[in-house]
Amino acid sequence: MKKQNILNLFLFISGGLLTACSSEIKVDHFMESLPPIYPDYTEVTVPPNIAPLNFTMPDSCGISDLHAVFNAGETQVNVSDRNGQLRMGASDWKKLLASAIGSSISVRLQANKQGKWVEYAPFNIYVATEKTDPYIAYRLIEPGYEIWNEMGIYQRCLENYTETAILTNKMTNYGCMNCHSFCLQNPDRMLFHLRIDYSGTYILENGQVEKLPAETPLVYPYWHPSGDFIALSTNTTKQMFHTTDKNRVEVMDFASNIVVYDLKKQQIITSPRLSSPESFETFPTFSPDGKTLYFCSSDSVAMPDNYQSVKYNLCAISFDPDSRSFGSQVDTLYNVQKDNGSVSFPRISPDGKWLMFTRSSYGNFSIWHKEADLYLVDLKTKAVHSLSTLNSDDVESYHSWSSNSRWVIFSSRRIDGLYTRPFIAYMDINGNAHKPFLLPQKATDYYTSLMKSYNIPEFITGKVKAKSYTIGRSVRNMNSQ
Repeated sequence: MKKQNILNLFLFISGGLLTACSSEIKVDHFMESLPPIYPDYTEVTVPPNIAPLNFTMPDSCGISDLHAVFNAGETQVNVSDRNGQLRMGASDWKKLLASAIGSSISVRLQANKQGKWVEYAPFNIYVATEKTDPYIAYRLIEPGYEIWNEMGIYQRCLENYTETAILTNKMTNYGCMNCHSFCLQNPDRMLFHLRIDYSGTYILENGQVEKLPAETPLVYPYWHPSGDFIALSTNTTKQMFHTTDKNRVEVMDFASNIVVYDLKKQQIITSPRLSSPESFETFPTFSPDGKTLYFCSSDSVAMPDNYQSVKYNLCAISFDPDSRSFGSQVDTLYNVQKDNGSVSFPRISPDGKWLMFTRSSYGNFSIWHKEADLYLVDLKTKAVHSLSTLNSDDVESYHSWSSNSRWVIFSSRRIDGLYTRPFIAYMDINGNAHKPFLLPQKATDYYTSLMKSYNIPEFITGKVKAKSYTIGRSVRNMNSQ
């Protein structure tokens, strides 16, 4: 009994000492500047269902220890670094988020520099009232241009750090896989392309895999909201490599058209206005009501000699799903002649209010164009403006909307100029973008050691439940018949 009492007293005293030590730091100097943390989570807006935002400080800062005090309402959490990383427990983080919904978490960061503690200017992490979809899907690929070792389509739970494979090319004889797409962010209705050995377009629906019988090579997809149609481009592309240009790679369309695949009738339908030899048409996108098809269109030119003169406009044409017919007129929403640019990746918010696209100097494959930025179109007024809050000095390219239209995820090379990383940003009801944040990881050096790019990040409303080996086996079986 005495031993137990002594042990309890020791635990009580030790706990008290640890708490006092972790919460009471004698600060020698107060800084007026914000802390140079990595990732930069200062003054960002996050959803109330996001995983903890772990961070560190660069080695060049000469820091030996870190300590942070997080406050939200009456909730306070003190965190000391573990091997140079400030990592918060899931339960403490959830308490802070719950206390800060519609408000903010204030953070005071203290650092030990050569035996003296300095405290940086406090910063906020704002917590929106609207949640984000709990999962994202993306391809991880080495930026090897023509040669790769492994690639796969993965999914990540945003509420924690769990990542699982939807399908990897280990299961498909190491061929290429790309352009995954979901119907209304539904994880149970997915499309993906496979190349080389098991070449074709596949639909994953409620755990069952089906291969489209279309003979035409299909590329960039987008689902009709009814789930009965899929708009796709047919592209003849080639790569070119620069030796001195800051943009390392050019991917050029030598010919491209847009078709719509009728899933029920297993037929391809199109229009002369979407398949004209005088134009390059690509990147189709249906409106949320399914009555308009948006796409990118450029005058066709002799390639590759005139690749820099290819400028894509943002266009739209009406679509009647009942009669499977297109309108007689193509409307131009954004004419590149106004600012000598080119449009790619148009994506419409599910509430139908906004259209986001990537603008680059020329061409349609903007993921290696350092000048590529994100723009927003007000679909009511047709006003277009640059999303300066989201853009950086390097590439911003692919992007998608959450199902509630309040969040966007986009890929950016802003960290090192080499690898695309996923950033998430809050979009308020007025179309204002808030400071984006890097997808949080458990280890703060995760992106430093990851030698793969995040490609085509997409929000999904839940987890793709089909097992990767089941999908791979289905693909192999239907191609062996």
